[in-house]
Amino acid sequence: MSAELRITDTNSANDSKGRALGFEGNDFVYVVVGIVAAIGLFLVLYAMLGAAPVMALVFSVPVCVGPFLWVMMFRRNKPEGYTEDFFDELLNKEGWSFAPQSQPAPVIRHENRRA
Repeated sequence: MSAELRITDTNSANDSKGRALGFEGNDFVYVVVGIVAAIGLFLVLYAMLGAAPVMALVFSVPVCVGPFLWVMMFRRNKPEGYTEDFFDELLNKEGWSFAPQSQPAPVIRHENRRA
């Protein structure tokens, strides 16, 4: 056995994608785009089209809140592919798995008839 010290390269770095505004990875982009779109929609409705400020808020708040809720429910602290799996399960239910409740009932035939 050699008395030499073996040196091996390891990847011991943190695998985090980074954090911004309290969100992991690029999730903050959805929130920032939602805020900018809501402000833009409010300005178009209020300043350009002359809508009442309350009515402009009613239409622009969901544009701001929607992406925030999307990130909080489907992206934050969830594994990769969670959203796709969630909607696939919601739409397809059983998918390729065995689903006994959707199988046809077996037909039992008695061959013990008298001729």
